[in-house]
Amino acid sequence: MDLESTGRVWDGVYHYPHLFGGIMLTCALLGFSTSYFGIQSLPYFLPDLRIFHKKYYEKKRVRVYMDGCFDLMHYGHANALRQAKALGDELVVGVVSDEEIIANKGPPVLSMQERLTLVSGLKWVDEVIANAPYEITEEFMHRLFNEHNIDYIIHGDDPCLLPDGTDAYALAKKAGRYKQIKRTEGVSSTDIVGRILSSDKDIKVNKEFSESPRSGKSENLNDSQSTGSLAKGGHVSHFLPTSRRIVQFSNGKGPGPNARVVYIDGAFDLFHAGHVEILKSARQLGDFLLVGIYADHTVSELRGTQFPLMNLLERSLSVLACRYVDDVIIGAPWEVTKDVIATFNISLVVHGTTSESSSLLNGTSDPYAVPKNMGIFRMIESPKDITTSSVARRIIANHKIYKKRNAKKEASEKKYYAEKKYVNGD
Repeated sequence: MDLESTGRVWDGVYHYPHLFGGIMLTCALLGFSTSYFGIQSLPYFLPDLRIFHKKYYEKKRVRVYMDGCFDLMHYGHANALRQAKALGDELVVGVVSDEEIIANKGPPVLSMQERLTLVSGLKWVDEVIANAPYEITEEFMHRLFNEHNIDYIIHGDDPCLLPDGTDAYALAKKAGRYKQIKRTEGVSSTDIVGRILSSDKDIKVNKEFSESPRSGKSENLNDSQSTGSLAKGGHVSHFLPTSRRIVQFSNGKGPGPNARVVYIDGAFDLFHAGHVEILKSARQLGDFLLVGIYADHTVSELRGTQFPLMNLLERSLSVLACRYVDDVIIGAPWEVTKDVIATFNISLVVHGTTSESSSLLNGTSDPYAVPKNMGIFRMIESPKDITTSSVARRIIANHKIYKKRNAKKEASEKKYYAEKKYVNGD
C-alpha cells in the first residue's frame, strides 16, 4: 500500500474509530476462518476504504460574490471580475438595481437588461443576480451565504460609501467573509462620462437612421449636413497598458487545424450590449471567433476626430473579455484583404445590420469586396439596435444631470488618488 493510501486509511480510523474497530475484528475472524477452511480470498462485501478518501479529500468549490452597477461597462469592470474569479472557483455577480443606483449615485446610463447582458457576456462570470442591493445588508448577506452558498464577498480597494458616509461592505468585513482586490487604474464609469461630455459640448442630436454604405440600418451622427457634430475633446486616458494585462484577458489558444474561423471587425468603441449580442451571433456560426479591432486613426478618419472614445488597447481588452471571443487582431485593417483571409484561415466574414454611419464613408471602396467575391461574406441580423453614438446621446441629452453627478464622483476619485497606497495584486 502506498503512502497516500495509508494516509487515507488512518484518516478513516481517526474519523470512524468504532466502524474501523468492527472492520478489523471482522477481518481477523475471517482471516482465521478462511485459513482454517482453505478459502483464498476475502468476501466482496467488505467496504471500499476509498469512500473515506472521497468524502474527506474532495475539495469544496469556493463560491465568491462581487456586485456593482456595471454602468458603461469597461475593461476595469472586467478586470475586477477576473481578479474576483481568481479568489474562488465560481463567481456570482450581483447587478445593482436602477432604483438603488439612483438613490446612491444618480441615474444610470444603461438599463438593467443592458447591464445584465454585458455582465453575463464576460468569460469569468458563472452566475448573475439581478436587482442586487447597493449595500450588503444583514438580510442580503444571509441570503448570499444560505441560498447562494457564497463563501466570500469581494470588492475593490477603492472605498464604496453610502450617502451617510458608512461603508457599504461593513457587515461582510465584520463577518470575516470579505476579500479585497486591486482597482484597475486609468478608467471608471465617471471617467468615460467625462470623456463623452468633454467631446460633445455642442452636439445636437440627429436621431434618424440612414442607409450605411457598409450595412443596412445604422445611425448617422457625423454627417456634415446634420445640425451639429461632436467637438474634439481634450480628455486624456490615463490607462497604462502592459503586455501582462493582455495575456490575462486572452484565451491563449488558437483555432484547431480543421476549425471554422469566423471573422468580424469594427471599432467596438464604448463596449455595449449590442456588441455582446452580435459577437454571440457570430460565434454561433463557427468554431473560432476572430475579431478585428480598428486602429484609433482609422476610427477617427471614418467617424470624426472625436472618436474613438476609448483607445485601441482599451477597446481590445473589452472585446477580449467577452466570452464569445477567441482572439482579436489589434489594429485590424479597414479592408478585409485576401492576405488577411489566408493568414488567419478565415472561413466566413460577417457584419451586422446595425452600425455607425458617416458621410466620411462616401466614396470609399467596399471593405468586404474580397470576401464577397470569394463567396464567404454574410450579413447577420443585429439583435439590438444600440450603437456607441446612441449610448453617448443618452448622456448628452441629460448632460446637466451627469455633469452634476460627475462633479461629485470626480471629487471622491481625487481623494482616492491623493490617499492611494500600493495594494498587492493584479
